[in-house]
Amino acid sequence: MRIADVSRKKDGRLEVDVLVSPRSNRSGPEGFDQWRKRLVLRVRAPPLDGRANKEVEETFAEITGMRAEVTAGHTSRQKTVTVYGDPAKAEEALDASAASRRPGAPQPHIRDAR
Repeated sequence: MRIADVSRKKDGRLEVDVLVSPRSNRSGPEGFDQWRKRLVLRVRAPPLDGRANKEVEETFAEITGMRAEVTAGHTSRQKTVTVYGDPAKAEEALDASAASRRPGAPQPHIRDAR
């Protein structure tokens, strides 16, 4: 599955369907939920006072380098995130990020500094 399968390109923006997993041990894309057709995104923040939504927006902005906003599903785990900017570039950046975090994807080797 790719970002194109869970998103829609509009004039100057990309709308991405996301399934958020709050209170995770790390933040970032975790792959795709093929049944719901959504990008799975883990966030460390709890779903209180909009903190998880804020982290979702910050994570998308960090990955794409563009402004992002939760535009639907503010109180749900299933959200729509709108990324404002070139939809093709946003899609490419999100695809690269999701591919690097997929289970079974090669992970960077970290040397043990003993």
